[in-house]
Amino acid sequence: MTRQLHLNAFLMGTGHHEASWRLPESRPEDTLSAQYYAELARIAERGKLDSIFFADGLAVGRNVQYNSHNNLEPLTLLAAIAVLTERIGLIATASTTYWEPFQLARAFASIDHISQGRAGWNIVTSAGEDEAQNFNRASRPAHEDRYARATEFVEVTQRLWDSWADDARVLDKAGGRFADPESIVPIDHAGEHFQVRGPLNVPRPVQGHPLLVQAGSSETGREYAARFAEAVFTAQQTLPEAQAFYADLKGRLARYGRRPEEVKILPGICAVLGGTEAEARQRESEINALIQPEYGVEQLSRMLEHDVSGYPLDGPLPVLPGEDAISGHKSRFTLVTDLARREHLTIRQLIERLAGGRGHRVFAGTPEQVADELELWFTSGAADGFNVMPAALPGGLTDFVEQVVPILQRRGLFRTEYTGTTLREHYGLARPSTAPTRSKEFAA
Repeated sequence: MTRQLHLNAFLMGTGHHEASWRLPESRPEDTLSAQYYAELARIAERGKLDSIFFADGLAVGRNVQYNSHNNLEPLTLLAAIAVLTERIGLIATASTTYWEPFQLARAFASIDHISQGRAGWNIVTSAGEDEAQNFNRASRPAHEDRYARATEFVEVTQRLWDSWADDARVLDKAGGRFADPESIVPIDHAGEHFQVRGPLNVPRPVQGHPLLVQAGSSETGREYAARFAEAVFTAQQTLPEAQAFYADLKGRLARYGRRPEEVKILPGICAVLGGTEAEARQRESEINALIQPEYGVEQLSRMLEHDVSGYPLDGPLPVLPGEDAISGHKSRFTLVTDLARREHLTIRQLIERLAGGRGHRVFAGTPEQVADELELWFTSGAADGFNVMPAALPGGLTDFVEQVVPILQRRGLFRTEYTGTTLREHYGLARPSTAPTRSKEFAA
């Protein structure tokens, strides 16, 4: 089979551009409505996209007067969208730092059953200091400590999903036998971070395991992705950077007994479309003109873990420490500082470059130009697909589905119809077949 792109729609409120809510056509009043997000999901489904994805944050943020991307809890939202869609995959973010494995395993197993096999989990370790303070902690755990907990967390979660055999539910009405107790086993986990007896109180997910997604690109994050992730959402600004990341991550898989095709790498792309390149750039300029500088400075300060509010907007970034000094989003810090230095950007220019994608690539052009860029990255060893991040919603997603997707389909780069029903099938990934050891623990 000819290799084809994988496309995920990353949905965020009124769009990824921080000023999108101020556009005349924007609908910020609808962003607490499940019907609004179901509308977006159906647009993505009409385009035969693999999946939709919701990020999450566990704190309001310091500049809510200008914008807030943290609205509905994403797992709750997925449950609503699941019953209003048919084929689109459903991916939500949940934190290994502030959830417990049993709670999360149960929630995602439930979503997978409700959606008939379309659930995916974006694994994060939560880098924000303000998030920690909402969970009975004075400060966030150190970077390496968060990943150590995350490693054990996923191992426990997978064992919980496997604590029911696929055929454990017998449903023998005539014989009065609901389940085979020998096919439902405790996991009896006792580790450094968790003690979990199990088994899960939800049968094994339709997909065996919901799809595992990860987005960290630091050294620790890459190693974690190589061990666990099946799709990786990454931020890369240039083709050489994307090629280097792609080769590095794929090259780590063998030591975990995995093949390159078992992990799909999807860089983010925030495409601003126009009938001509000039129209697209004008559209980009119009939305950038709505940026509130105070909000942009605060966002930049958080990314850098350094307050830049006291520096001139039209001057360069101050001298900053290296990535080793960062305890939060290490890879994003490096991406932003490299971008500023490579292109000699002022703080104001950097804010504009980050406003549409927070470090993900922003590209303004015609549908053909966007399709050309996606094809170039896909065929040049830089991507298995893309995390599509519309600057404004719902229009940006509709434009991508109606203008870019047909070009990719005509080129044979993307499906014209769904060929599977589960999220794993959309991504061309096998269903885990692990079954529990038989036990008499729950036998009568």
